[in-house]
Amino acid sequence: MGHLAAKDLYKRLGRKLDGLTVRVPWNEALYRLIKELYSEDEAALIVKMPYGLSKLDRIARSAELDESRVKQILDGLCEKGLVMDFLVKDKTRYTISPMVVGIFEYSMMRTGGGIDFKKTAELFREYMFGDDSFFRENFKKGRNLSPLRALPYEESVLPEERVEILDYEKAASIISNAKTYSIGLCSCRHEKTHLGEKKCTFPLETCSAFDASAEYLISHRFARPSSKPEMLDNLARSKELGLALSADNTKNNVGFICHCCGCCCNVLLGYARFGYGGTIVTSNFIAGVNGDSCTGCGKCAKACPVGTISLKDRNDPSVQYKKIAFVDESICIGCGVCSGSCANKAIMLHRRKERVFHPADTFERVILQSLERNTLPNLMFKDPEKLSHAFMRGFLGGFLRLPGVKKALTHDLLRSRFLKALK
Repeated sequence: MGHLAAKDLYKRLGRKLDGLTVRVPWNEALYRLIKELYSEDEAALIVKMPYGLSKLDRIARSAELDESRVKQILDGLCEKGLVMDFLVKDKTRYTISPMVVGIFEYSMMRTGGGIDFKKTAELFREYMFGDDSFFRENFKKGRNLSPLRALPYEESVLPEERVEILDYEKAASIISNAKTYSIGLCSCRHEKTHLGEKKCTFPLETCSAFDASAEYLISHRFARPSSKPEMLDNLARSKELGLALSADNTKNNVGFICHCCGCCCNVLLGYARFGYGGTIVTSNFIAGVNGDSCTGCGKCAKACPVGTISLKDRNDPSVQYKKIAFVDESICIGCGVCSGSCANKAIMLHRRKERVFHPADTFERVILQSLERNTLPNLMFKDPEKLSHAFMRGFLGGFLRLPGVKKALTHDLLRSRFLKALK
């Protein structure tokens, strides 16, 4: 009976996590994962926590527990990265961590001990890659609001188009505009290390964070303090190594930059293995090949982190080189790693025909991501214990599922008005 009661609690926890910005479809693998990560007391508190940012007293009321006990449980959850705490107007507010970016990353970035990394890595692999349900639910066609976006190598953009690169598209500008810095373990390469699947020689300590995100990571020992010069050195090293750069999918107040390899990065593996293009939002650039300069050496194809590039026969007996690089534009993320591998610069980035949409800030990304994944009512009526909120969540959820409503709200003009009204 106790086992059944515990499993029911974790099912309720699974449903709660599934109501966040990243969907978490239930299966036995998820049960094993969250049972390893959350104690029963922690699971019970998460189930009763409001969605979104909340103060301690509100959480205590929802949980019907003493504030001191709630604070004790929340402190433990924050140390594990399962809840995030932020200082807003001199008051600490708490919010439940989503699966990505959140539970997975913070679990594998921990440096304070108290975790079986090998077992946890195996459980994450079983859940995320045992089948395609996690990636299908979050990144299938029509779901374009990934937490991550590709950053182009500036030097890989055609010289005549470099003036069009905006600051939020430049890794060096993001670093230079920040005030606080941290550097931590790449959660994906760390996971693959414990799985015995890390085949590359790329360094583990590459994950860069800025300002509020850096302060959060440092305070909970998920990363160490860093400096602007070290961040710029880290960026230069990653470009030399041919790592793809991906950033927080916002234009302003970018919180992090990941330094990704195609062999370890779960986002890129999901993109390449399952074919769900929504795992990462492309940059505003795309790779193009200059046939006159391409020797068909294949270095760009080998360097591409998502398998975008292949070699094709030229079928022209008059030319010296029989092969030419071919870019599948439907899956090119516009990172520019390919260009960095080409001595002749026969492959370069040029601007896409249509500009890619990136949210202005975290608020916009969270709202639009939740709208895509049908969890927006949870953020708007976030108290799980109020019947009135439950009614409004159901009512709004049904309205947003009406044919054409959600599509209309993501149209450029209506999207702007919708976000302005919510703000």
